Amino acid sequence: MSVETVLSGKNRRSALMAGLLGLGMLGLGFAAVPLYEVFCRVTGYGGTTQRVGEAQAATVQATTRVMAIRFDSNVNSALPWSFKPEQAVDHVTVGARDMAIFLATNNSDQPVVGTATFNVTPLLAGQYFNKIQCFCFSEQLLKPGQTVRMPVLYYVDPAILDDPETKDIKEITLSYTFYRALDDQTVDAGKGDS
Repeated sequence: MSVETVLSGKNRRSALMAGLLGLGMLGLGFAAVPLYEVFCRVTGYGGTTQRVGEAQAATVQATTRVMAIRFDSNVNSALPWSFKPEQAVDHVTVGARDMAIFLATNNSDQPVVGTATFNVTPLLAGQYFNKIQCFCFSEQLLKPGQTVRMPVLYYVDPAILDDPETKDIKEITLSYTFYRALDDQTVDAGKGDS
C-alpha cells in the first residue's frame, strides 16, 4: 500500500468526520431554541411560569399567606392594539386559585392576530407561578375595533414559602407583551369572538 493511498483514506475519514460534526452542530443549532424553552418551562428559569391542568390545581391547598400580584401589559409597535389589565394589582392567598382579566382592543380597520409572550419577576418566582388557563397559550384574532376580555386563571404554589430563596417574596409581577403574529391568517376566522 502506497503512502498516497494511506493519506487518501485518512483524508476521506477526516472529511467525513468533519462533515458529520458540521451536521451535528447544525442539528443542535435548530434544537437549541425548543430545548431552551422546555428547560425554562420545567425550571421556571428566566421568570418562565408553569402550566398546570385542572386536576393538578385541584390538589393544591391554600395557605394563610397573602401575596400581591402586579399585572403589567405591553404591546409591540407593529401591533395596532391596546392591551391592559382590568386591575393593576391583586392580593391573593398563596395556593388559592385566582383570575386576572386583561382587555385587548384592535384599533385598526383590519382583522389582526396577536400572540403574547410573558414572564414573572422576581425571576425565581417563575417556578412557583402556575397558570391553569391563559390567553397566552394560543394566538388571538381580533376583528376591526373589537375588544375582548382575556382571562388568566392561576395560583402561586405554596412551595414558594419553603424555598429559602423565595420565602420572603411579597410581590410577584406577571408581565405580558403582545406581538403581531407572523402570519395573520394562522388563526381560524371564527376564533377571537367573545
